[in-house]
Amino acid sequence: AADKIRLIPQDFFAELCEQIIQHLNHKIPGVNTAELCQRIQTSGVDINIGDLAKVANTLSFLFSTAARNNLSTEELVTTLGSGISTLPKHAVQVIRHVWNEQGKAIAVSEDAESTATVGQFVDMKWKLGVAMSSDTCRSLKYPYVTVTLTVADPSGQITDKSFEMTIPQFKNFFRQFKEMASVLETV
Repeated sequence: AADKIRLIPQDFFAELCEQIIQHLNHKIPGVNTAELCQRIQTSGVDINIGDLAKVANTLSFLFSTAARNNLSTEELVTTLGSGISTLPKHAVQVIRHVWNEQGKAIAVSEDAESTATVGQFVDMKWKLGVAMSSDTCRSLKYPYVTVTLTVADPSGQITDKSFEMTIPQFKNFFRQFKEMASVLETV
């Protein structure tokens, strides 16, 4: 991950670190690496989303481990310096600053750790479409619903999951959501 961190400009690296801290503090559902990667690429840096996700996972592990072990800023920086592949100077400075400013606020509790293993629902979008024709069939006129779920996985990576349903499948899906809503109203 240290080689990939060298590619990321300091301002984007700082933004990534701050978003990870906010995620660990349960202030945001996750880190939108796709959006951040696009902005980094637009600035002229050649990095792919997979590499940026690895960096984000590494930093998330670093910050959560430091919080669990209640490390001071100096202990964290010393630990980083003793690693096999050393981080670039700008990265250590950013980590020092972010940890010094916001790191102590990371709440490490049993409940937070157990719920973090599932992931978190962020958003849902849907659209109704009609397939008019295909190579094998001239007249389909087949309605379908496309659903896109935005989910933050346990490490904080935000991803979109899309799927299509027939109208009967969507009606069943909708019925199940209504059942969940009525159960939640009783709680």
